[in-house]
Amino acid sequence: MVKATRNMLGRYVGKWFYDKGIPFDAANSPYFPLVVSAIQRVGPWVKPPTAYELSGPILDEEVEEVKKWIEEYKQSWPRTDITLMNDGWLNKVSKKEFLNFLAYSPKGTVFLSSKDVSGMKKDANFYVRLYDQIVEEVGDKLVVQFITDNACACVSASSKLLDKRKHLVWTPCAAHSIDLMLEEIENTLRKKRQSGLP
Repeated sequence: MVKATRNMLGRYVGKWFYDKGIPFDAANSPYFPLVVSAIQRVGPWVKPPTAYELSGPILDEEVEEVKKWIEEYKQSWPRTDITLMNDGWLNKVSKKEFLNFLAYSPKGTVFLSSKDVSGMKKDANFYVRLYDQIVEEVGDKLVVQFITDNACACVSASSKLLDKRKHLVWTPCAAHSIDLMLEEIENTLRKKRQSGLP
C-alpha cells in the first residue's frame, strides 16, 4: 500500500518536473522534502500557492528573510573583518559581462552586488575605481583582504589599491591560477603533438 502510494506521489511530482523542465537535481534540494512534509501536514483542503503569490507576496517574504540573514552576517564583520572577492562572468544569451562581488567572513559568504561592465575598457584604472568603490561601500576598516583573478589589469589595479589602502592584502584567485596552469599544459601538449614530439 505504502509502495503504491509513494509511486503515485512520484508520478505526480515527475509530471510537474517534466512539464516545467525542472532539473532533476532540484529533488536534492534540502527544501524539497520540506515541501512534501508541509503538504502532508496541511492536508488536502489547502490549495497550493498561485503563480501570482509565488512571484509576489511569497517572494517578498523570502527577500525580507534573506535581508535579515545578510544583516546577521554583517553584524559579525566588525569582530572578524572580511575578505572581498570578485568573479567575472559572461551571460552567453545577452552577451553582457558582469562582475560579482562577495564578502567572506568566518560566518559565511554573502553576495554584495553585481556590476554590468559590458563594453567598458577593463584596464587597471577601471578596476581600481571599481575595487575602491566596493571597499567604500562595505567599509574600509572592515576589509582586510581582496581576492581577484590574475589578469594583468586586475593585478596592476590591486597593487594600486594596496598603495592607497595600506592595511589591505591582495591574493590571486587559486581557481583562476589552476585554470591558467591547465591552459598552459594543454597548449604545451598541443604544440608537442603538432611538432610530432612524444
